[in-house]
Amino acid sequence: MPRTPDTRAHAPETLEGWYVHHQLFSIVPTGQSGDVHLGEDAARVNSTRSDRAELTQPDAGWSLYARVIGSEADVMVVHFRPTLDGIGDAQLAFRRLPIAQRLRSVYSFLSVTEAGLYHLTAKLAREAAERGGAVGDEQYTAELARRSATERDSAHVQRRLYPTLPDGMPYVCFYPMNKKRETGQNWYTLSLDERSRLMHEHGLTGRKYAGRVVQVISGAVGFDAWEWGVTLFTKDPLDFKKLVSEMRFDEASSKYAEFGVFYVGRVASLEQIEQLVETPGS
Repeated sequence: MPRTPDTRAHAPETLEGWYVHHQLFSIVPTGQSGDVHLGEDAARVNSTRSDRAELTQPDAGWSLYARVIGSEADVMVVHFRPTLDGIGDAQLAFRRLPIAQRLRSVYSFLSVTEAGLYHLTAKLAREAAERGGAVGDEQYTAELARRSATERDSAHVQRRLYPTLPDGMPYVCFYPMNKKRETGQNWYTLSLDERSRLMHEHGLTGRKYAGRVVQVISGAVGFDAWEWGVTLFTKDPLDFKKLVSEMRFDEASSKYAEFGVFYVGRVASLEQIEQLVETPGS
């Protein structure tokens, strides 16, 4: 007799890479103080510590700076690091820079780069049901470990987990998002097969923009009030509008997505950000 399909709402397996910390700041007008107050001791530390080196080590992650446009924020700083402690070190290194005295925190978001294995998890769950087993049993766990390792080693997943700053794409957009948990629209009560189908459809829309938009997805469950962060890079900022508009018509978004504030700007060097912050009258 055929086994009844498992329709329970199993969590999908995920692969994680670098930790990510988005920080948004507004520039405090000349003559006022920001959130960070450096005393004489801290100022002396500034002249001896290699804080700038800490922020620019490519083999240990990297940091992104951007001038934010059209927002209460003026500056966005994004740190990518292999460990959570590394994020803390980068955060402190930035706070020790002299420009930190002129910056006031507007928003921050802590997460980790993520690749969701919806399709793989759903497939393994079906295979477990067909053989009379269950999700989480010994055979399921062993097969999951094997196939997850193969997924992690793929070039596509490596780019998602350990992103680099795209060449020729100077515009950046960041926003947090959730999946709805409302009566009649609860993403977390859908079966794994249904969520896998919806995410596949959602992904097909994103593929239309391959080569035009680079997307970094980071998971924040347990780290932030929002569940995911989305960071986009493009050559033409109108692509942000077109991509997000089209994706909102996918069922995964139209029925189940909630979006936070969008921050848009242009990537800059740390030196350019320092010049922006230190310009008299800013």
